[in-house]
Formats: sequence, C-alpha cells, structure tokens
Amino acid sequence: MPAPLTLLVDNGSLQPAATLALRGLATKLALRLGEPVEPVSLLHSSAIDAAQLNGRAAEILGPALERRLAAGREEFVIVPLFFGPSQALTAYIPGCLARLREKHPALRARLAPALHAPGDDRLARILADHVRFELAKNPATATRVALVDHGSPVAAVTAVRNELASQLAGLLGGEVAAVAPCSMERRPEPEYDFAAPLLADLLARAPWSEGRVIVAMQFLLPGRHAGVDGDVAKICRAAEAAHPPLRTTMTTLVGAHPLLVEILADRWRAAGPGGGVPSPRDD
Repeated sequence: MPAPLTLLVDNGSLQPAATLALRGLATKLALRLGEPVEPVSLLHSSAIDAAQLNGRAAEILGPALERRLAAGREEFVIVPLFFGPSQALTAYIPGCLARLREKHPALRARLAPALHAPGDDRLARILADHVRFELAKNPATATRVALVDHGSPVAAVTAVRNELASQLAGLLGGEVAAVAPCSMERRPEPEYDFAAPLLADLLARAPWSEGRVIVAMQFLLPGRHAGVDGDVAKICRAAEAAHPPLRTTMTTLVGAHPLLVEILADRWRAAGPGGGVPSPRDD
C-alpha cells in the first residue's frame, strides 16, 4: 500500500499570488518531511486562469480527492493552513470527506490539528520577528502594535487571536507602547461582539489614532484581504486620511516565515496513526 498522501489545504483565493504562495509553502514542507506534499484549496482557487499560475491549474479539495481516489489513492493526511478551529476544520472538511466516502468507501483521511496549540508560542514568535523588523527601521519612535486577523464568527478562533496578542505583548515587552488584538471584519449582530474591536475602530480612537502603529498581520498568504492593495491596507490608508497624525505600517505575512514550516511539520506528525482528527473509518 502507498504511504498516505499529504495535502496542504488553505481556504482558497481568487488571487494568483495566494495559490503561488501555497505552492511554495507545500514545497518547503515536502523538503522538511521528506514526503510529497500537494497544495489544495477549499474554495475559489480553481477559478483562476491557469495561465496566471505558470500553466498549472489550482485544485480545490473535493475534486482533488476525487481525482486521486479514481487513480487508486485511498489514504490521505490533510494539513490545514488555518490558525484555529474554524468551520472549515469542524464542518466543511469533514462534510466533504463524508460525501466522498459515500462514493468511495475505502477513503481514509486524517485531519491534522490547526496551527495554534496551547503552550506553543511559535506563531507569536513569528509575529514578534515581523514586528521587530519594522521597529528596526525607526527604533527611536514610540510604537503601538495592532494584531489583526480576518475576523471569525467562531469564538474559539477569536480566542486564538487574543492569545496570540497576549503572547506577542509578552515577547515584545518594553519594545513597544502597547499591543492590542483586532479584526479586519466581523458580523454585525451582538452575539459576535467577541470579535471586536475592528481595526478601523481601533485606529479611530486615541491614542491609536496618532503616532506610529505597526499592524501585525495574522494572515498566512497574500490575497484580497492581505495583499499590498488588500482590504487591510485600505483600512490603514483610510485611517491615516481621517487622522493625519497617524502612521501605520503593515508587517509581512506569517506564511513568509521559515518557522511556519516547523509548525506545519509538527501538526503533520500529530496526524500520524493514532493522531489528528480521524475520519469515521479510521481507528
């Protein structure tokens, strides 16, 4: 029997840069593991013109598994490129596997844990490295740090954001004036107040509306939200226009840091036999 095939899975994007970055990360993880790793998205990416992806079309999870099952592959390890227990991990991927198993009963898949794990501060260390890179450009200036994520309707995912902000504050200590968590967007209903504050709201109130603010990007890959001209950049520009004393700087993305590959390798190992989140057929 062939070894389980590893799939590195992100949410997906219509931006070619996101798929290209995912492929680069899969290549690095494969080198670390000594095993093939194939990049796959949950949604969207298959709509990108292959000409924008060096002639190789992107794949999304359902059809990607279907194709490999038809070719005789039956066992997979799915390594999710997600910070916390989002609905992608708790509902979408399990649902996809359940539907495929109706047609392919031999399908076996283990889902690795999310990137964040209790007691593991490596994500915060990545964020701290990126903040310090920006601090070094002007070390004499008092700086606040806004740690921004996408925003989630799942409280447990926002709890990851908040824990990372706390870890980041501890790592940076007196190097910065303050660290605060925030989200790019949130659902408006009161039951989602746990995702507050929004980045736009944080940058609109004193003392965050003046001086230097480094926006620490809790995003993995470039795309519509985290790209150079993405939604976060637009929020920052709008805040600066509304508050001329404010100067913002966005850090690079988590996916660019070599330590992320170590984290992914550990999550892959956690999904070995007896680990991960098993499919219903797995013991």
